[in-house]
Amino acid sequence: MALRGKLRHFLLDEVSSFAMCARFYSVDFKKLRPMILKRIENRAKEYPINSMIPVAQEVLWARSLLIQGVATLMNVFPVLACKFCPEVHIGEQGHLIQTCRGYKRRSKNQVHEWISGSLNDILVPIEAFHQQKMSQGVIKHQQRFDFDRIPAVIELCLQAGAHLDEENSSSSSWKSESTFSGVEGAKSLSSEELMFIATGTLRAWEVLRSGIKRLLLVYPAKVCKHCSEVHIGPSGHKVRHCGVFKYESWRGCHFWKKAEVDDLVPPKIVWRKRPQDPPVLVNEGRDFYGHAPAVVDLCTKAGAVAPAKYHCMMKVQGLPGRTRFKS
Repeated sequence: MALRGKLRHFLLDEVSSFAMCARFYSVDFKKLRPMILKRIENRAKEYPINSMIPVAQEVLWARSLLIQGVATLMNVFPVLACKFCPEVHIGEQGHLIQTCRGYKRRSKNQVHEWISGSLNDILVPIEAFHQQKMSQGVIKHQQRFDFDRIPAVIELCLQAGAHLDEENSSSSSWKSESTFSGVEGAKSLSSEELMFIATGTLRAWEVLRSGIKRLLLVYPAKVCKHCSEVHIGPSGHKVRHCGVFKYESWRGCHFWKKAEVDDLVPPKIVWRKRPQDPPVLVNEGRDFYGHAPAVVDLCTKAGAVAPAKYHCMMKVQGLPGRTRFKS
């Protein structure tokens, strides 16, 4: 009991001393805010870093090559997209796995309804507000139409010091990327030529992601916790368009956190059909099937060799999916 009483008195003394310190050393955030903004502005003067400019240029080159390669391979290998949800399947016939959770469906976990896919189904477009410099003021809600929306990867590279060609510097050229049809006469290419294109496309995919990972170590980027909104800069914007869709729970300002590579370049994981699997993937064998990023699955179908880091996800040596088991 004596020990407990001493501990109680010790804690009361600590709390009272902490309260006295907080009383006499209170922080005035109105005076602190200009100091923080000044520090951010002084920090922005050190950018862009000269050693990271080649990395940004390499990312832009890899992104352009990736778009051309994926668009070309899509002319040979059909891509299907679900009508009600973001699910994508690469093949002539869609799978029968019941994972559709579209917001227009009354019941969940239904069979997908497949339609022809597009380039945006493989390379998901992620846009951000374009700013002239990193130390620019925070974008307010009433200023949302005063700034252009460009791909987030391009915005990151521009802030990193990369330079665009005159042909690719306009917003119309970025919007036309989704309608790019690839190389003409792709269906007449030989298997060796398709393998060459697929290998280059897969290499561009890896260079793009590794380059963005290096840039994010130096240049700040934010992503919302509740939606896919991305902002390139030390602090997020104040545009209130989070949860604008009916199926999203939150509506209002964004809640920002540090962005990762997957936030700027979503991998778009798809079900992958292996040689030991049935012609059409069924729901009963979903525990046996493998997954892969859509770009990796598309390139491997053209003959490219997937990097070893994807083998565990792809279940290359896994058991084939079965609908029935013998007792």
